[in-house]
Amino acid sequence: MTIMSKKLKKPWPTKAVMEQIYDQHLWGGKDHDFYSGEGSHNTQIVKPYIDCVAAFLQSHENPLTVCDLGCGDFNIGRQLVLYTKSYMGIDIVDALFKRNQKLYYNDNISFACLDISKDELPQADCIILRQVLQHLSNVEIQDILKKLPAFQYIILTEHLPTGDFIPNQDIISGQGIRLKHNSGVDITQPPFNFKVKSRQILNETVLDDQKGRIVTTLFTVF
Repeated sequence: MTIMSKKLKKPWPTKAVMEQIYDQHLWGGKDHDFYSGEGSHNTQIVKPYIDCVAAFLQSHENPLTVCDLGCGDFNIGRQLVLYTKSYMGIDIVDALFKRNQKLYYNDNISFACLDISKDELPQADCIILRQVLQHLSNVEIQDILKKLPAFQYIILTEHLPTGDFIPNQDIISGQGIRLKHNSGVDITQPPFNFKVKSRQILNETVLDDQKGRIVTTLFTVF
């Protein structure tokens, strides 16, 4: 579903879209106050993700500072904090930011309410972007990518089709992703052509019923 403004006849700003997704439980979880979808709660997806990212974080003698861009309901992030020096969760939805701050804030965990395509990002060793870019337009993705060379590591997770696909078909930011267009986000391909020092697939989970695959890739930027 594309959320539109009836008065202006154009897509709503991303912040308004995400607020409505949570308010109306468009990603499910009506028995939760906030629910970031199956990608944050389905054990088939969550467990291998936690295992591979935790292993990467633990491989460093000196723990990394991590900034999670689009931390959602923090069901994932709270399981990774143990392996970091500090962990900051970023989300565009103000009510979700306040809820996370109330439930999880401590000396090593903090939160901020930011539009990651527009606002300046906090400093960190490692950026986590887990199934976020797939919901955004190419313009917003490009604006985010311009900021990422400032970070040493990027852990990017995207929901991709199985088999061959056309990368980076543009969409209007919202609830849906590019999968129905046989497309998915590949930041190294046009129109983004994001330059990296190295890339390594940490995990690939093929979903049941031909629903694509969840791929987590580690990029080293400098």
